[in-house]
Order: sequence, then C-alpha cells, then structure tokens
Amino acid sequence: MIFLNDKEVRDHLFPFTLMRSAADIRIGILTIREKWEALLGQEVKVVEDANMVSSPDARLFATNIIPSEQFIASFQTEDNLLKKDPDWESIKILQYPWHIFECNDWALREDFKLVTRNKTTQVIPESVQVINAKDIFIEEGARLAHCMLNASQGPIYIGKDAEIMEGSFIRGPFALCEGAVVKMGSKIYGATTIGPYSTVGGEIKNSVFLGYSNKAHDGYLGDAVIGEWCNLGAGTSNSNLKNTASDVKVWHNPSKDYIRAGMKCGLLMGDYSRAAINTAFNTGTVTGICANIFGEGLTPKFIPSFTWGSKALSRYEFEKALSDISNWKKLKNQQLTDAEAKQLKHIFEQS
Repeated sequence: MIFLNDKEVRDHLFPFTLMRSAADIRIGILTIREKWEALLGQEVKVVEDANMVSSPDARLFATNIIPSEQFIASFQTEDNLLKKDPDWESIKILQYPWHIFECNDWALREDFKLVTRNKTTQVIPESVQVINAKDIFIEEGARLAHCMLNASQGPIYIGKDAEIMEGSFIRGPFALCEGAVVKMGSKIYGATTIGPYSTVGGEIKNSVFLGYSNKAHDGYLGDAVIGEWCNLGAGTSNSNLKNTASDVKVWHNPSKDYIRAGMKCGLLMGDYSRAAINTAFNTGTVTGICANIFGEGLTPKFIPSFTWGSKALSRYEFEKALSDISNWKKLKNQQLTDAEAKQLKHIFEQS
C-alpha cells in the first residue's frame, strides 16, 4: 500500500494547500493523487503524519512528489511487491508553488502518454487546422471548430465535453480538461493546463488553472497558477517579468518573507479569490484564499486571505464571503458544502 505524507509539505505550497492536500494539486492533466493511482492501478491514501502509517508492507512518499511511469517501474515488481531503491531521477518535486507552472511542461507530456494509452481519439473536425495531428487527442463530447491546434512543440489534450471556440490559436503542450471552455479568439501558449469546468480567453502562457475558475476576457496571464473558484475580470493582466530582468521575489509563507523564484513568475492565486476588471497584478503576486481584489495601479506583492480591496487591505466579512462564494458556485451548478464552510471558517479565524 502506498501512503502520501502531507505534514512537511503543505505550508511550502501556500496558498494552494489551504483548501486541499498537496496530493490534490493539478499539474499536467491529472492531480498528483490521480497520477499515483493511475500508475499503480490502486488507491493511495493521504496521511497528515508518517506516524499514522503502521503497516509493515506500506511505502510512504511525500505528497509533493510527482511520480512517473519510470519511477513506479523502478520500485514495483511484477507481483506488486515494493523494492527499496526507486529511481529518484525520474520524478519532479514541488518544493514551492511556482514549481507548478515550471514543471507543467514535463507533467503534460507524462500525463498525455498515460491518459491516452490504449484509447482512440475522436476525429479532428475538418474546419480545425492542425500541425502534428498524431500528438492531438480529443475525448468524447468535445466540441471545436475553426480553430488552430499546433502540437509541433508538445501534445494537445482536449477533455470530455470541453469546447474550443472559433478563432482560437493553441500551441502545445496543452490540456483542456473536462467541461472547460476556450472562448473565441484566444491565444494560448504551452505549457498550459485549463482545469475542469474553467473558462478562459485572451492571452495565456505557461499557466495552470486548477479547476472551476474563469479568465473569460482579454488580458495577459503568464507563468501563473490559479486556484479553484477564482475569477479574473475583463482586462486583468499579470506581470511575469521585471523591467530589470532580475530575479522575481515571491512571498514564502513558512519563512514569512520574500524569496527568489527565478526570472519569471506571474500570479499565484488561492481558491475563491477574485479580481475586478482591469486589475494589474504585480510580478510574482501571491494572494491567499477568498480575496476580493480591486483598486488602481499595481497590486501589492502579497494579498492575505479574506482581503477586501488591494490598497487599504480591509477585511472581508465572513458571512458575506460565504454568500459570495455560494453565488459563484451556482454559476457552475455547484453548492458550497458544510465541510467547505467549516474549513473556510477555520482559515478565517487563523488569518
């Protein structure tokens, strides 16, 4: 049995682990937990502490390890026994939240092989222009017409019941997950993942939407990670490169300080956060969960959870926050659960 340990990992991947285990972060096409289960052919369990694992046959890994087929093969024998020394060179590890977009190219290629194996793609519609059709896979129910798919630089995966509207240009590697929508005239560069039931438009590059979020209008998003149930208003853009081309410093929650994240980093937005029209996100901006962001000029580099506005950084009233989340969930035929409300209440009281 494989167990995934969350204890030493979660705070380092803030804000994306406030509402979920690191194992449930989407990177590539699947979440980390889904990758483990697909590769192993069995359920894996997430634990909060290694001391919770008592079985002598159990194998324990950190939840921020992104497994590969080669990694699994290195420690799993034909009779499903576990060997001692996995191939650690064949994995990626999410040590910081910006590693999600930095590793997304690799993860997309790995997942494309895994998800499409022994399956047949739907026929590419005649009106769709393609380059390197053999690396394009379309699931049942997907809708696309009069768009351009270029898989010469990496594979393109179109999920079940997803839609690409006319006039869109997409360059792989790219994944559009189940029920997600690319709106008319979009320009999307690899390596980008649009999570389930998200809606996107405008210009996007090397970004990951975890799911159920919207960037439905023009504006630029690059080298970014957007949590679930987020919304970026029309004209919203992020900076992902400083004018000096020097390293971007990003808020690191465990140390309560800014640390270097490399030359490029855009917006890292936690779940349930939203930005008004024409919001200008500073290079390497981090927002917590449930922030309602509006105001003139560049945003602060760090916007705490339950922030109202972006300059005075007022506090979001909790009951209003829950009401607003419920309204957004109704737009995608979902409801806020009691468990989610309880978890949000705990974070509100601790932040």
